[in-house]
Amino acid sequence: MTDPGEGLAREDIGRLYRTRLSKGRATLGELFGGHQETGSEGAWVTTATGCRFLNCGGYGVFLMGARHPTVVRYVTEQLRRHPVATRLFLEPQAALAADALLRTAPPGLERVHFACSGAEAVEAAVKLARTRGRDQLVAAHGGYHGKTMGALSLTGKAVFQEPFRPLLPGTHHVPYGDAEALGALLATMPGRACVVLEPVQGEAGVVIPPVGYLRAVRELCREHGALLVLDEIQTGLGRLGHWWGAVEERVTPDMLLAGKGLGGGVLPVSAVLASAEVFSAFDKDPYIHTSTFSATPLAMAAVQGALAAVEEGDLVRRAQDLGRELLREISRIARRHFGGLVREVRGKGLLIGVEFTVPGPAGDLLVELVDNGVVANHSLNSHLVLRLTPPAVLTPAETAFLYEAFDRACRAQAARHVPHARPAPTRESGTIHA
Repeated sequence: MTDPGEGLAREDIGRLYRTRLSKGRATLGELFGGHQETGSEGAWVTTATGCRFLNCGGYGVFLMGARHPTVVRYVTEQLRRHPVATRLFLEPQAALAADALLRTAPPGLERVHFACSGAEAVEAAVKLARTRGRDQLVAAHGGYHGKTMGALSLTGKAVFQEPFRPLLPGTHHVPYGDAEALGALLATMPGRACVVLEPVQGEAGVVIPPVGYLRAVRELCREHGALLVLDEIQTGLGRLGHWWGAVEERVTPDMLLAGKGLGGGVLPVSAVLASAEVFSAFDKDPYIHTSTFSATPLAMAAVQGALAAVEEGDLVRRAQDLGRELLREISRIARRHFGGLVREVRGKGLLIGVEFTVPGPAGDLLVELVDNGVVANHSLNSHLVLRLTPPAVLTPAETAFLYEAFDRACRAQAARHVPHARPAPTRESGTIHA
């Protein structure tokens, strides 16, 4: 099949971005070298010029890499049969996907509502909470839950909220990891609160709460009649080295949100997993909250393929083992080059953050990594943290490539940011091949 973009120069694509999409997005693309990604497979992204980049980014989507053969098989077979449903008849793939997903979840979660984006799942959870009389929303500073109006009200970053105020009334934020502060707030609103938290704050820069925090939150919610929603859109499906962060802490929330990797890196899909009691309003009236493409057969095939791929590849255990190794080596390399400029290298499973003590190195290192053939993430709610969300399918050779590239990138940027650091050898941008 001919690539629709074939024959267009890089300048032409940039012009179309600036005139048809977003000038800001075009500028951001140029900052990272103006590369045009046109293909992907496994842990690699390919550009229009044939360069290949190891994808340790994608904000948590690519736990099983790109175009995992199991996911592609499920989706391709469904595409040939029945990609989009009428929404009038019962459709088997939705039922099968819901059953498969719930079998991975903490006990007590019995119903699923599927959506397309993570923010849509957050919105559905907020609406379910309202049906249970919980009109006060409680989230954490630094948390990230999306940018639609309800989700944005929960997202703990003022810069994203300011242009769109007023947001949802009755929204409160507390320090993440501080159970005492949460308890004090919940005591002022008995039976009215819905608490929405991440097991690990991804966009805040991989902030890991104290051990036992989620269990303490669960008990506080019971004590004060609050609902607990765990946003596992980025942390779920094995990313943390456990199926869910809730499982690691032996906590069953009233609702659990899934997304990112739920579509297997092939299709966008998200979900709310809820107890039967919390879900009762949606049980009673199937039209109270709907979406045309919710539980579309093609997406449901992707969910089944993604779950099968995780099981077949033992990717949850792989994320735990590989994550432990990566955390050790990334920390060693970063500290060797940047010394005291590194505040902390932290992570859980394949969610890893490198935090610096001053602004500048995190963003510069992100660009430098691209120049050395690796895609990573910035952290939307922390400019001090470089974030890595590598796939669990990395081979030993790909892991070695990551270490070598990270070492070169750190050395180059340390020469700029650390006094008396040794300069790195120069390397032409965009020539990395594997």
